[in-house]
Amino acid sequence: MAFQLTTEREDQLAEIFARYPNKMAACLPVLHLAQEQHGWLSEEVMAWAATTVGVSTAHILGVATFYSLYRTHPAGKHHVWVCRTLSCALNGADRLIEHCEKRLGIQVGETTADGAVSLHTAECLASCGTAPMMQIDREYHENLTFEKVDVLLDRLRKP
Repeated sequence: MAFQLTTEREDQLAEIFARYPNKMAACLPVLHLAQEQHGWLSEEVMAWAATTVGVSTAHILGVATFYSLYRTHPAGKHHVWVCRTLSCALNGADRLIEHCEKRLGIQVGETTADGAVSLHTAECLASCGTAPMMQIDREYHENLTFEKVDVLLDRLRKP
């Protein structure tokens, strides 16, 4: 069965198209919308996006592989992004990343066996004054300690 948006997301798609001068200009938010529904950008989803915005599938693949927030393979239900840029690095981001890897039993770029969490690093999450920090899904968590991280990660693993 071909990929289709839900009725609610079809409405969101119409709102996206209303904000742009043409469909091609809406490529990024259209990919985000599709990824939110499907969880990742499969070949089927990318083909749908290409048709929807009027570009080639090669163009969509180029966009999806250029930007780090798009996933071209299945990933966890939750996404943990640990900032590792200068302010965070100076405040222990490397140790924080190692701690997350040990707690989750995975390496950066991997997903837990239960499919609950994928771990990533980011070059900058724009919260330098509150380093070290991480983004979990769409929420920022700042001034982190190992204890705070443990509480956050434990929440993600609960059904």
